[in-house]
Amino acid sequence: MLNNKKILLGITGGIAAYKCAHLVRLLVKQGAEVKVILTPAAAEFITPQTLSVLSKNTVITQFFDANNNWNNHVKLAQWADVFLITPLTANTLAKMANGLCDSVLLATYLSSKNKTIVAPAMDLEMYQHPTTQQNLQKITSFGNLIIPAETGELASGLVGEGRMAEPENIMVFLTHFFSRNLPLYGKKALVNAGPTYEAIDPVRFIGNRSSGKMGIAIAQKLSEFGAEVTLVLGPSAQEIENKNIHLIRVQSADEMYNACLQHYNLQNIVVCSAAVADYKPEIVSAQKIKKTDETLTLKLIKTKDILGVLGKQKTTQCLIGFALETENLIDYATKKLKNKNLDIIVANAVSEQNNVFGSDSNKITIIDKHNKITNFEFNTKHNIANHIVNYIISYIPKQT
Repeated sequence: MLNNKKILLGITGGIAAYKCAHLVRLLVKQGAEVKVILTPAAAEFITPQTLSVLSKNTVITQFFDANNNWNNHVKLAQWADVFLITPLTANTLAKMANGLCDSVLLATYLSSKNKTIVAPAMDLEMYQHPTTQQNLQKITSFGNLIIPAETGELASGLVGEGRMAEPENIMVFLTHFFSRNLPLYGKKALVNAGPTYEAIDPVRFIGNRSSGKMGIAIAQKLSEFGAEVTLVLGPSAQEIENKNIHLIRVQSADEMYNACLQHYNLQNIVVCSAAVADYKPEIVSAQKIKKTDETLTLKLIKTKDILGVLGKQKTTQCLIGFALETENLIDYATKKLKNKNLDIIVANAVSEQNNVFGSDSNKITIIDKHNKITNFEFNTKHNIANHIVNYIISYIPKQT
């Protein structure tokens, strides 16, 4: 959600400034570009060198640098998508509220036309003082956003409200802020992905070659478009880097069925891309089966039809399924679309030219319940996921 966002971080002179090293690291890890302005007082608590290394940018502390070059506060203000000031001390708060300008941080604030977000941090009595509360209300009236101070042990030894919000909570606030104008903001999405492993004995299983890459890419793209995403992922070696995705790892078809049913009713969008095993052994041996006979006979029984059950229970959800076929792709996919009560089905054929399993690329056709068929060229799964999610976004208003 913060990928490629430009975050200008202003740090003022409170003891909580030490937390900003962790905050910068979290921002960079989420893909944000970070520049830091440090007041002279803040430099008493955390060094410019530390923040420069973590942000990968020169830290600004004065109007002029060591080479007498002017740090252009106007350009800094124009560069940033958000000016985040944390910890915000009572002193800097008062200056912001009254238009005082005695530092490069305040000059940048007064030059900023983009959103300023502040996270106050001060001792209990200072935070509760009527002047402080009045100043907070005043800067709010200017259009600034406030991340509320948290309750806990303070530097003075008192316990109460006044702690700077933890970096992880600031990250959550920023994520929600940047999500608000996205097309799927406020929507909940459930995605299942990857294979399932059906146990034969403690060491052997029936599985398939699905990597989960397609479903993971869809979950990532849904999150980037603002949705709150839950991903039910079968056994997969893929790492989920997006910390905003709620990840549930499962092994078997039964586990995936239970996880999907548990979260289904709360969802607006449900994408079933998992390659769920159609059959599982009727009996699972408690011990490893020894290789004693020339043949081994396994009796297989059907697994639960996750997509079919979701289709029967569907109320207002936009339900998307996948069809993976080796022949008669459009015919089989269209029948599945109707039989499972889907809104959309993504059809892809397995062939020598389109080796879906484990590949980073795919070629798909999207069919919806209004009988619209859209073909897409061979492309990376990342780009295919973008096509699928954009199709969902355009489809939702038409959903009946």
